[in-house]
Formats: sequence, structure tokens, C-alpha cells
Amino acid sequence: MRFSGNMTFGQYDLDFSSRTLVMGILNITPDSFSDGGKFFDMDQAIVHGLEMANAGADILDIGGESTRPGSESISPDVQIRRVVPVIESLARQIRIPISIDTTFAQVARAALDAGASIINDISALRFDPSMVSLAAEKKVPVILMHMLGVPKTMQQAPYYDDVVSEVKTFLKERLEYAVCRGIDRGKIILDVGIGFGKRLEDNLKLLAHIEDFYDLNCPVLVGHSRKGFIGKISNQPMESRDLPTLAVSAFLASHHVHLLRVHDVASTRLSCQVISRIMSDISHPV
Repeated sequence: MRFSGNMTFGQYDLDFSSRTLVMGILNITPDSFSDGGKFFDMDQAIVHGLEMANAGADILDIGGESTRPGSESISPDVQIRRVVPVIESLARQIRIPISIDTTFAQVARAALDAGASIINDISALRFDPSMVSLAAEKKVPVILMHMLGVPKTMQQAPYYDDVVSEVKTFLKERLEYAVCRGIDRGKIILDVGIGFGKRLEDNLKLLAHIEDFYDLNCPVLVGHSRKGFIGKISNQPMESRDLPTLAVSAFLASHHVHLLRVHDVASTRLSCQVISRIMSDISHPV
């Protein structure tokens, strides 16, 4: 059964019932796969965050560590120095929630203290045993993502017998783990982990069967923006992948996915608005 309610936390209320929501990506890193270094300067990062909020982002996702294939882990102290000043500034100026993209509880705590209100953990609470207790303590939403291995090695010959079934089983187990340790089930978002230990055919199969994940009864997030599989099927370099990314976004919105994590907020928001109107008219014909 597809989750079709609201997620309320602090001063925020995310409504997943009427349209696909849009999460804007803000990488404060020198080496992210799509925009490494572009927003590494604090002032540039703040300006871009404000631009995405003004373009209609429902959430800003801020990270201080690249998780591209082959990337090395960055220490919590470095991540904190990168993200906290930006979060502090943006939290004073925008009225949408900020998520912190990290696997370290130390970074998540500093970000939450600075004004973030969502934890986005690509390890699904596996890498840092303190993360689950922090999320339960703070009563904040948590995004749990599927990943095969770790970023440094995840694209070294990944293999699945049935990628949809295996990813779904993993997410169900991590969901149960989080709930058993005090995280409110109504504050959990699930991410199928496009590009994280996946072959081209795995990514496409997950997208084609995204509705299979709805019976976990949590909001489902997809982060596909500008990723390698889009380059392979469109034959486009990194700087030209926003249009094919938008095609994937429109497909997912037409299948009522809850949340899209993207770089191009304005176009995605407009596309989702149009798709939502069409789907509404299909569901409720005159």
C-alpha cells in the first residue's frame, strides 16, 4: 500500500499525498561526481541553496563528503567544517527542511544542532552504531538507502539474482531495525540506491518496478540525477544530463514516487507539477 499521508516534524509538514516532492542537492565538496568544487566555497553554496529553495525545492540535502564510486571517506571533523556554516546560514533564511547527507553520527548531530532536521544516511544506519540512537533521540526523519558494499568498492562487479527482491528485502530489514531501536516508523523514508553498487540493468529494473516498494508503506525516494546509467543510455556527458534526468523524473512522477533527489530543482518541480495535474485528471475524470 503506497504511503499517502503527511510527515510532521518540528515546524515542518511534508505532504506526500498530492504530488512528488523535490529534494535539491547541495554538495559542499571538491570532488562530487557531478558538480565537484562548484559550490565548495561557503558563499557560493549558500547562494545556490537559496536559489534551489526559491525554485521550489521541498527539502535541501547538504553533504560534505562525496560518495561517488571509488571515493574515499572524509573525516567527521572535515565534514563538519564544510557543512555547519552553510546549514546555519540557510536555516535562518529558508522555510523548508534541510537534510544532512552523512554516515557519521558526529556530523549528523552537529548538523542538527546547526538547523538541519533530517538525516540522510546512505549506509541505512550500518556504518556508525551511534546514528540510530541519535535519530531516535532527536525524533527526526531518517532516509535509509540500499548500497552494495561501500562507495570505494561498490561498482566493482556488483551482482544480483533479483535486484528488486534483494533491495526490497534489505530495506525491509533496515526499516525493522530502525523501528525496533526507537525511530518512529512514520519518520522513515526509503531510498532504493540508484547507482550505489548497481549495474545499468539493475538501475533500470529498479526504476521500472519502483511501485513494488510502495507496499513497505514508507515514502520512497529516488536519487538518479546525472548518474552514470543516464550517461550510458543517453550517450550524454555529465554536463548534458539534466534533460535525460528530467525524463526519468517525469517517469517516476507518473508512477507516484514520493521524493526525487535532483540537481535541477526548477525543471523537476515544473515537470512534477504538470505530471501531477495529468494524473489527477486521469484519476478523477470529469
